[in-house]
Amino acid sequence: MSEKTLNKGLEKTKKGLFSRLSRAVIGRSRVDDKVLDDLEEALIASDVGVDTTLRIIERLEDRVQRDKYMNTEELNKYLREEIEALLLENKETNDIIPFDFSKKPFVVLVVGVNGTGKTTTVGKLAAQLKKEGKQVLLGAADTFRAAAIDQLTVWSERAGVPIVKQAMGSDPAAVAYDSLASALSRDMDVLLIDTAGRLHNKIHLMNELSKIKRVLQKQIPDAPHEVLLVLDGSTGQNAYQQAREFSKATDVTALAVTKLDGTAKGGVVIGISDMLQVPVKFIGLGEGIDDLQVFDKKSFVATLFD
Repeated sequence: MSEKTLNKGLEKTKKGLFSRLSRAVIGRSRVDDKVLDDLEEALIASDVGVDTTLRIIERLEDRVQRDKYMNTEELNKYLREEIEALLLENKETNDIIPFDFSKKPFVVLVVGVNGTGKTTTVGKLAAQLKKEGKQVLLGAADTFRAAAIDQLTVWSERAGVPIVKQAMGSDPAAVAYDSLASALSRDMDVLLIDTAGRLHNKIHLMNELSKIKRVLQKQIPDAPHEVLLVLDGSTGQNAYQQAREFSKATDVTALAVTKLDGTAKGGVVIGISDMLQVPVKFIGLGEGIDDLQVFDKKSFVATLFD
């Protein structure tokens, strides 16, 4: 994770969070109930989420009880430690690209609402994996929008990786099946399948994703190896609601939170990771190919509190 990109990408979140934290402790010499109440409001306003905020405050209250006296200068240090501890409880790898390449091809089903940066995330992942020396294939299974197929085609050309696609309106499961057959015949390392981003009908979505999984498992019994849900971080708590809905529709195994550079709501990453107990594996910090980064919890928290 690039420190420079992280600093720049989280700039708005840092400013928003620390202006609120400063107001919570200004003029106070010690941490008391009023400080903790104000801190609770500051974290909720930063889109950390109510439940996660309450867990953090409870941990801080325990420390205040143990230490008997805690001044406000120590508060930032303890807050940072408790947020980091909370994130680390939800274990995940922090490899350069956190996929299990012992499975070949490693099949990733990418899901999410339209407009979250889903197709762009697929393209950026493909480009980064190609740069790492992996053989990557894209599957354009979002067949309900011609723009999605066109966009993914542009990304395949930009990344220099092949793509399997059919006409708009084709059966998404058929595209997924053909994509995996092609990945197997070409001895690919990774298959990234872009799916349609609709959430207006949960039952339809569930049926469609289940069908895609079934056809993939006809060729590889444990496919897909990852179901990556892409969320728009700038929507704050709406992203958390989307994550809950998609988790009901399919077995989400990893998250990518995008558009963090354009918002002060970066605290949503903490809440989503904590509440869903699904690892955030990627964060989007800008429009460049390299601005999609593997999520490193320690670096993320260190940057917020730097």
